[in-house]
Amino acid sequence: MNDADFVKDLREKVSNVETSKVKMGIEQMSAIAHELGISVDEDSPECQTAKKNADSITAEIQDILEYKEAQLPLQGQIWKDLTRLEKEEFRLRKVGSEKIEDYKSDLQLEKKQLRKKQNSHDMSKAIACFINAISSPGMERCYFLKWMRMNLDNVSREKLFNLREQYKEKCKNSENKEEIKDIDKQLSNSSLGTEHFFREMGQIYEASLSLPETDLARQQLQDLPKLCAELMLDGFPLELVDGEASNIPIGWVSDVLSQLNDLVSPKNKILVVTVLGVQSTGKSTLLNTMFGVQFAVSSGRCTRGAFMLLIKINEDVKKDLNCDFMVIIDTEGLKSPELAQLDNSHEHDNELATLVVGLSDITIINIAMENSTEMKDILQIVVHAFLRMKEVGKAQMSVCSPECVDVSAHDKNLRDRKLLLQQLNEMTQAAAKMEKKNENMSFTDVMEYSPDTGNWYIPGLWNGNPPMAAVNAGYSEAVYELKKT
Repeated sequence: MNDADFVKDLREKVSNVETSKVKMGIEQMSAIAHELGISVDEDSPECQTAKKNADSITAEIQDILEYKEAQLPLQGQIWKDLTRLEKEEFRLRKVGSEKIEDYKSDLQLEKKQLRKKQNSHDMSKAIACFINAISSPGMERCYFLKWMRMNLDNVSREKLFNLREQYKEKCKNSENKEEIKDIDKQLSNSSLGTEHFFREMGQIYEASLSLPETDLARQQLQDLPKLCAELMLDGFPLELVDGEASNIPIGWVSDVLSQLNDLVSPKNKILVVTVLGVQSTGKSTLLNTMFGVQFAVSSGRCTRGAFMLLIKINEDVKKDLNCDFMVIIDTEGLKSPELAQLDNSHEHDNELATLVVGLSDITIINIAMENSTEMKDILQIVVHAFLRMKEVGKAQMSVCSPECVDVSAHDKNLRDRKLLLQQLNEMTQAAAKMEKKNENMSFTDVMEYSPDTGNWYIPGLWNGNPPMAAVNAGYSEAVYELKKT
C-alpha cells in the first residue's frame, strides 16, 4: 500500500468512527491502528504493566478529599502547622528580644511533636505502590507516571471543570473575595495529581530525618531522593515550593539535588531560567513552547508554588550557551485573587519572587504592557527581590508582553518603553529606601536590562476564543525569537 492509499484508508476508518453512534476514545481506537499496521505504546509489556500499576492505585479513589486524608496524610494539616512554626521561628515577630531563646525552644518542641506525629503514620498502601512503580527500570516508570496523570485527570475532571468555571466567573469581580477563597479551597481539596504523591514522599523523607540514625525505617527511605533525581534526569519536574502550604521541604529538595549532582558529571554548568507574572498570563504555556517541556496547564486552575525541570543541553549548542544543563522554573501567578484579601499577600509575592529570582540567571517577566498598574506592581516586586539579596550578581531580565495582537505594538509602545526605564529607576530608589540600601542606585545596578532589547511582544496563542479557536502560529514564532536571544 502506498502513502496515498494508506492515508485514504485511514481517513475512511476514522470517518466511520465519527459517523457511528458509538463513542470511542483514543485508547479504544488501538484496534483500528492494528488493522492499519500502526504500532501503539499499549502493545509493549512495559506499558501494560505500568497501566496495571496505575489502575491499582487510582481505582481506590471514590472521594478525593477522603482519599487524600487516608492515603496522603502527611501533607495535610500537619504540614501546614509545621510551615507556620518554621516561618515564625525565622521571623520571631511575636516575642521581644529578651525572650527569643525561650520562644525558639518552644517552637522547636512543637515542631518535634508534629514530626513525631508524622512518623506515627505507617506508609500508606497507595504510596508504597507508587514508590514501587517509580522504582521500575527503563520506560516502565515513564509510562506509569503518564498513566497516573491521565487517570488522576479523569477522576477529578468533572468536579474540577465546574469549579474552574465558577472560579473564572467570580474572578471577574474583585468584590467576590470570600467566594473566590472558598472556591479556591474546594479546588485545592478536589485536585489530585502526581505532585501530591511526590509531596507525600518528600514529607515521609523529611519526617524520617528527625528519627535516630540507626532507625530501620529511616534506612529504608534513603533511596527516595535518588529515585526523584533519576526522574528529573528523565525530564519530570520537581516541586520546589509546595503551593498549598507555601513552604519548601528543605531536607527533601536538598538531598534530591545532591543526588542529582552525583548522577551527572562533576563541575557541570547550569543556566537557570524563571518566568514570573500575574495569574493566568500563560507562563507555563510560554515555557512549554520555548523549551518543549510539559508543565501542567489548565483553564481556571493555575500553577501553585514553583516547579523546577532539568534540560540537558545538546553538544552542538553547549559552547553557545556556555552551560551543560538548563533548569527551568515555573511559578504560581503573583497577585492572585484568592490571596489578594489577605493582609500579607504582598509578602507572599515578595517571598516567592525573592526565591526564584535569587536562583535565576535569566528572569522572564510576563506582563501586559498596556496595563501600567500591573506592570509597575510586578516589576517592583522583582526589584525588591534583588535588593533583598545580600550579595547577588547581575542577572538578565526580559519583559514579555503576551496577547498583543497588533504586530506594530512594539513601535507604538516606543514612548512607553522609553519611560519604562525611568519608572524602573524610581521604583529601585523607593525599594532601596525601604530595604535600607543605597538610595541613589539605578535599576541597571541590580539587573541587566535594556528597554530596547529586553522587551518582547508576543501575540495571543489563539485566533479567536477557545475551544474552537485555531492556534496562532505567530505565538510560536515570537517565542522562538525570544528563545534565540
